[in-house]
Amino acid sequence: MDKKRYEETLEELTLMLMYLTRFQDDDSKFQEISWKGYPFATMNQLEEADQIIQFRKYVQLTEEGRNRARALLAKYQLADFDLYEKFEFRNIHPDEAEQASEIEQICFPPEQACSKEMMRMRVEKASELFLVAVDKKTGQLAGFLNGLSTDECSFRDEFFTDVSLHDPNGKNIMLLGLDVLPEYRRQGLARELMSVYLRREQNKGRQVVLLTCLAPKVKMYKKMGFCDMGIANSSWGQTQWHEMHCFL
Repeated sequence: MDKKRYEETLEELTLMLMYLTRFQDDDSKFQEISWKGYPFATMNQLEEADQIIQFRKYVQLTEEGRNRARALLAKYQLADFDLYEKFEFRNIHPDEAEQASEIEQICFPPEQACSKEMMRMRVEKASELFLVAVDKKTGQLAGFLNGLSTDECSFRDEFFTDVSLHDPNGKNIMLLGLDVLPEYRRQGLARELMSVYLRREQNKGRQVVLLTCLAPKVKMYKKMGFCDMGIANSSWGQTQWHEMHCFL
């Protein structure tokens, strides 16, 4: 192998490894990072190509870098590790409200799940605050995120039941549900849904994304970039929740 090809191969492998080993921590907020530990020359080449951003202890893949890494995984027939080969991430379509409602009934107990009528109203009034993952083989929803935007800074039960609280220009997002069907779990789908959602809302100029979760889920959401603000004002479903904030 000549020197040029060797350097190109090393660059490709480095980018793929950064992508496959990416994670989130408190210091990087919701941004996905990879620890440094690769040849300096290779990292500098990737940064010059606008595919990574280097920090003191870690690197962050840019959107261009993420796209190239996914393309390389497919090129080397490693697509099974790539969620983007399996799923399409996009806004919800109006005719998918019923699917979303059915998934909600599976993912949450009856006293916590959004009703079919309320889900339809959310899709009608705030479709831009949905993000769905569509199974490319079946065309069906595998999971989704949904919320409402507002200028309020604390979660309350009414956000689950009153779509009129949605302010399209609101600076904050109240997340109302992260739903992934059981057969699609443990693939990183929930993490990717949240990562895409947070980047999208940051680009829109949002300031804070809020959610409520049960105590066993606090650790999971911390890994996604959220901070535990303690017990929430919401007691939706007659349950005690933790309120979590992600500052964008």
